[in-house]
Amino acid sequence: MTKGISIAAAVLVAACLAWTANAEKKEEFKAKCPISGKPAQKSSAVDYKGGKVYFCCPGCPGAFKKDTAKYAAKANHQLALTGQAKLVKCPVAGAKLNPDTAIDVAGVKVCFCCGGCKGKATKVSGDEQIELIFNDKAFANGFKVAEAKKKEK
Repeated sequence: MTKGISIAAAVLVAACLAWTANAEKKEEFKAKCPISGKPAQKSSAVDYKGGKVYFCCPGCPGAFKKDTAKYAAKANHQLALTGQAKLVKCPVAGAKLNPDTAIDVAGVKVCFCCGGCKGKATKVSGDEQIELIFNDKAFANGFKVAEAKKKEK
């Protein structure tokens, strides 16, 4: 009888661990659609700057492709938020990063080269801050999209 209870308890623990791991995996994907601002889905994506930009529905990729420049800052931000792009230099000046200047920009840790560049970023917030730090020029200055891993045969 105790052996049966032990087995049942082990199965219950395993089920709880599997459920928790699955919940954590779902939480990892926090991207927002650059068009609507709604939660993005992995099933609706387009290739962009060597990575993938995710959308809330099948209709948004068409709007993005039609006017990519309009949505570039939010798409660039999403590349960083999803870990596809890494900060390598100051996005404002393109200079070496100073870890003491780190701030959070809509869920992305961003460092700058100096207090002056950090000051520019902290003077604005919300969409203005995303536009300042993730516009195409700043993104080219400071971020590098990680190369896609080669698929193993």
